[in-house]
Amino acid sequence: MTLTTQRIACLGGIYSNHLALAAALDDARQRGVDAIYCLGDFGAFGPHPNRSLELLRDNDVVCIQGNYDHSIGHGLDDCQCGYTDPRDNYFAQISYDYTLTNTDSDHRSWMRSLPESLRLEWGDTKLLLSHGSPRKMNEFLWESTTSTQFLDHLADQFEADCMLVTHTGIKWQRELSRGRQLVNIGVLGRPENDGTTHIWYTLLEQNESGLHAEFVPVAYDHHTLAKEMRAERLPEEFVETVLTGWWTTCLEILPSKERRRGKF
Repeated sequence: MTLTTQRIACLGGIYSNHLALAAALDDARQRGVDAIYCLGDFGAFGPHPNRSLELLRDNDVVCIQGNYDHSIGHGLDDCQCGYTDPRDNYFAQISYDYTLTNTDSDHRSWMRSLPESLRLEWGDTKLLLSHGSPRKMNEFLWESTTSTQFLDHLADQFEADCMLVTHTGIKWQRELSRGRQLVNIGVLGRPENDGTTHIWYTLLEQNESGLHAEFVPVAYDHHTLAKEMRAERLPEEFVETVLTGWWTTCLEILPSKERRRGKF
């Protein structure tokens, strides 16, 4: 696919946070984006998964499939999230079972139809959109443990000038050799384990100096989301994260450097 636009928005990890998604879509439109892309994981964590799916589809967001969407679409037993810790998997299963039960069949069929990656030609720049990494849908690319050499290898292997990923829940970017780059675009579904309640998406813009990525913070009505989560009897640990900005679950997957930034 060839892009003729100047500015695009990239969203990651919606996690059924329809209020954050609506706020981010409005913010991106006000910034004059020409297109919006979502890198997957529409469900999990939050309430009422159909609401986020309706927003994505009604607003013509171009989507690829994350591990969650592959599982929900095919009715699998778990989210294929890649966790290894029993506590992480316990909460992941609660979230997955809720999302699977509350996602309409039409949305599940749509998720099955989505590609696992997307290639875009933007001027002379080759973009590759993936969920976890170009080689594996549920691979975690952490800033502290992912080497530049490995990322250069991926860029060579998949012939990409800019690789866009999500899945980890924490945004970061790195310049690679020959002017290439990796951008982890962050997630909309929950805050970034930093004690603030806002969420993040990424703006990409082409200018005379090349491709520029900007991480954009967005505030939303997280108190209403917390009320909806409690009404749906989702774990109080999830609600606490929404209200405080600190992760209380999915912590064991974090490398030591990223975990030390958090409260728990």
